Amino acid sequence: MATEEKKHFADKHTGEKPDGKIKDKIIEHSKNREIPCAVVFNIARQLEKPAGMVGKNVDLMNFRLTKCQLGLFGYKPEKKIVKPHDHEWGELKDAVKSQSLDGKLPCKEAWDIAAQFKVRKMEISGLCEFMGIKIKPCQLGAF
Repeated sequence: MATEEKKHFADKHTGEKPDGKIKDKIIEHSKNREIPCAVVFNIARQLEKPAGMVGKNVDLMNFRLTKCQLGLFGYKPEKKIVKPHDHEWGELKDAVKSQSLDGKLPCKEAWDIAAQFKVRKMEISGLCEFMGIKIKPCQLGAF
């Protein structure tokens, strides 16, 4: 059985320290040094802070983000649960194409498209997988 190398997420943020209030909320809502994407967004809303700031604090604490709402990371054992799938909805494909640049669609744009078309976020990420479009950057700074 291979052992996974321990990641040092804080290395992305040289010399920075976690914010006390954010750190406390992360500790309160995490389990085994892991915290789901949706919970991070809830903490951001509660504290009226940008989600990216809370995500950065998760990194600074070397906690792991889990259960990406787009299905791209943080699931066990597969890590990624989104599956490529096509849609008959031309307008949805057009929206994804129009918001993509250089084969990438920002996570925020994926969420906005899902809200606009009233579909699940994983519908958008599945379509991106099918179309060969990477979702990047993550709103929380995971990628």
